[in-house]
Amino acid sequence: MGLTELLAVEAPQPRQEYEAFWKEKYSRSLLRDPDPHFEYKGEQDGWIIQQGSFRGSDGVALGAWLLLPKDREIRQALIVSHGYGGRSAPDFHLPFPNAALLFPCSRGISLSRLPGIPEHPQAHVLMGIEDPERYIIGSCAADLWLSVSAMEQLFPELRGHMGFLGISFGGGLVSMALPWESRVSKGHVQVPTFGHQRLRLRLPTVGSGHAVHHRWKQDPQRVEHTLSYHDAAISARFLRVPMHFACALFDPAVAPPGQYAIYNATPGGLRHLFVLEAGHFSYPKQDLHQKELLQDLAVYFQDL
Repeated sequence: MGLTELLAVEAPQPRQEYEAFWKEKYSRSLLRDPDPHFEYKGEQDGWIIQQGSFRGSDGVALGAWLLLPKDREIRQALIVSHGYGGRSAPDFHLPFPNAALLFPCSRGISLSRLPGIPEHPQAHVLMGIEDPERYIIGSCAADLWLSVSAMEQLFPELRGHMGFLGISFGGGLVSMALPWESRVSKGHVQVPTFGHQRLRLRLPTVGSGHAVHHRWKQDPQRVEHTLSYHDAAISARFLRVPMHFACALFDPAVAPPGQYAIYNATPGGLRHLFVLEAGHFSYPKQDLHQKELLQDLAVYFQDL
């Protein structure tokens, strides 16, 4: 598909219980105490590095890094969700010099490894897929709400100045979590997954998407039922805050129609699009595009 065709991909209609399903999950999460604890680990590139943990949506301990400006005023808080490759360190290159940056690790992955949850993407993405209430993707999205609660406890003065960022797997989580999160004012996602699940199941893909496709072939009715509650494009219909997208024209791991379905479903006045030539794939202008994207994000989040 070319850009014109991708911009015409429509998101599925939500099932009747979709909104209630997520609002109830959000309400339960707000009752949790995130109990954040972080310790000093050093300094790098003008940042103070802290490492620690907070409690997730069902009370499990989740690991995270926290970057604080060394000699600069903190004016905003940004929560950065990683891709399915996990996270081995915080990102020091992000263009937000006056932000407290939280880098939570999704349950089962990197600092948040847990017994019984496989870390490999193709196994992780299938955990609980037989039941909408137990599907791990919903739990990972809900954990982002607890990361907001953790930041509010650590930095109460930054309430009203919080944003979400996510790439690939993390971009899908942000797209599912943000529509219900009243404490976050802006979001950004890059090559987000979990968009238009019904279409995604029928498109060629590699990685975690291929694993879901294989399980769907074995048990199509049950898998489609669970995924109908976990569709980032359907959730995007309910967005009420500005959203910045970096979507690719080619992507072997996250089929572009799913990415653009999320963008297209976002209410028109709230969405901003940055087009990438490719995602999950190297190309000659990749470094240039990433530099331009960071410049775009620096401006976008400036007034958070």
